[in-house]
Amino acid sequence: MLTVDFDRLGLRAGERVLDMGCGAGRHAFEMYKRGADVIALDQDADELATVSEWFAAMREEGDLPLGAEADVKQGDALNLPFPDGDFDRVVASEVLEHIPDDDGAIAELVRVLRPGGTIAVTVPRWLPEKVCWALSDAYHEVEGGHVRIYRGSELVTKLEAAGLRFTGRNHVHGLHSPYWWLKCAVGVTNDDHPAVKAFHKVLVWDIVKRPLPTRLAEKVLDPLLGKSMVLYLEKPEKA
Repeated sequence: MLTVDFDRLGLRAGERVLDMGCGAGRHAFEMYKRGADVIALDQDADELATVSEWFAAMREEGDLPLGAEADVKQGDALNLPFPDGDFDRVVASEVLEHIPDDDGAIAELVRVLRPGGTIAVTVPRWLPEKVCWALSDAYHEVEGGHVRIYRGSELVTKLEAAGLRFTGRNHVHGLHSPYWWLKCAVGVTNDDHPAVKAFHKVLVWDIVKRPLPTRLAEKVLDPLLGKSMVLYLEKPEKA
């Protein structure tokens, strides 16, 4: 399930890209398949080990564009282990809401992006996230959980103040908002609840099959209830 639109990001084969806070690697895998030189960075060594195994499996399949590269790197969002301007594209998906010093993390993302490069930043959208917090403290009061809820204008202002130029936004995963509201209502760890299990099956069906009914539903729901807000920005060329 992808949150970032890589065509809108402007990703091209051969470009060096950073997936900051890669987690399980969903965006890193897609960028690798598109022929990029990918660095998947995270603090979690176990997550990175799994991502590295998947990179190796993809290489063994031999179905990658010529020149595609991928590697993992353990590191801190507040002190990225890369030189200035090292990346053509940067992705930070569902990361900033976890970091107390988000301004510091944003400064690092801007630093490692080359002038003229582009970045996609995704965070939970304000209204769906507000509902989750209202329904369940356990949803966010966990180690490494969400520490803030962003309004779109607030995050755009932060990113622009760090030196980026805002180019657009959209909202995605409209079917996921009611799913998480349901989980928060019955207990975020209560995956055996019949309603939760049934809804989860629908989401898996949607991700795997991409059927027309759910495509149409998300087209209607995304602008209204999309779980994630996606911001696209670019770093201006130096004068």
